[in-house]
Amino acid sequence: MSENIVAILPELWLAAGQTFLMLAIGLSAAVVIGGPLGVLIFLLGPGQSLENRPLYLVLNWIVNTVRSFPFIILLVALVPFTRIVAGTSIGPLAAAVPLSVAAIPYFARLVDQCIREVPRGVIEAAHAMGASELQIVWRVLVRESRSGLVLALTVLAVSFLSYSAVAGVVGGGGIGDLAIRYGYYRFQTDVMLLTVALLIVLVQIIQFLGNHIAQRLDKR
Repeated sequence: MSENIVAILPELWLAAGQTFLMLAIGLSAAVVIGGPLGVLIFLLGPGQSLENRPLYLVLNWIVNTVRSFPFIILLVALVPFTRIVAGTSIGPLAAAVPLSVAAIPYFARLVDQCIREVPRGVIEAAHAMGASELQIVWRVLVRESRSGLVLALTVLAVSFLSYSAVAGVVGGGGIGDLAIRYGYYRFQTDVMLLTVALLIVLVQIIQFLGNHIAQRLDKR
């Protein structure tokens, strides 16, 4: 192990913790807000129980617009909003704000796509038995698509792990920030390679856990 790597080990643990904090906040926002938003978009769509074309088009436009922004541009554009919410524009908590804003529509679209895979006959049968909209959402849409939803969350987690690294470019903290400060500015290639290897390991772990949980939940 090189001297450079030994010297940055304490900071590496701190950076890893900051990355997990950003991911936890972003994914929580995605599940709590993006999940229901995705279900709502589905229910408002053509032929669904709450069909409302104007509102459906507005929500679709908002989701598509936010998703179309490259994350680095969104990160910079949201600086004033980030200062209001987090009180600062640097650090992991500040970086978690644009991460959350990006994660919500991203996951909403994934949820919308997942529950579209639920057979229409199952939904119609639930309606025929007098189930309420809330019961249909929870006991039919979510239950029938839960394996796909776990995989969708896994895709989101992997994607936003790389987004959290991008946040390091503007002082967001985390593994990306460590790679920029030591691997790029100080030309310590071994540190850069270590951070890349760590990100690869984290992606592999997230993907493995996601696949395993999804397989356990898939009752087909």
